[in-house]
Amino acid sequence: MTTEHTELGERIADLASSDGVTIAVAESLTSGAIASALGASPQAGDWFAGGVVAYSEHVKFDVLGVTPGPVITPECAGQMASGVGRLLSADLVAAVTGAGGPGPQEGREAGTVFLAHGRPDAPRVEELHFDGEPEEVVTATVEAALDAVRRDLEELRG
Repeated sequence: MTTEHTELGERIADLASSDGVTIAVAESLTSGAIASALGASPQAGDWFAGGVVAYSEHVKFDVLGVTPGPVITPECAGQMASGVGRLLSADLVAAVTGAGGPGPQEGREAGTVFLAHGRPDAPRVEELHFDGEPEEVVTATVEAALDAVRRDLEELRG
């Protein structure tokens, strides 16, 4: 975990704890790294509902309710976010799917990531592009997801 991840986690913890907001994550390409960063944050037991590592397609389809088909899509990310929100009864969610590399997947260039975040009933989806080796793509994706959760919490405050 990077210093940036730790700092974002602490900010998320402050906001979620003080506002009574619960957070859940669904992860494919990051394989639980977002959940690990959140779980290592202060008072995580009070606000972090948990996560689903949906690395295989059948977990996306059967557990999270993603429509079968390509999984490196904005639709898949949004459905992963909604699914984990339903499963874990969370107020806010984040979900990621993408092509970590080193080569393209499903016609998407390596480093292409779809990040869904916000309320489970209406998550917003961002298309992101990161350069580097797979490990660098994962690190950048974790940072982007944590930052999105932070922004969502700040937005809830008005």
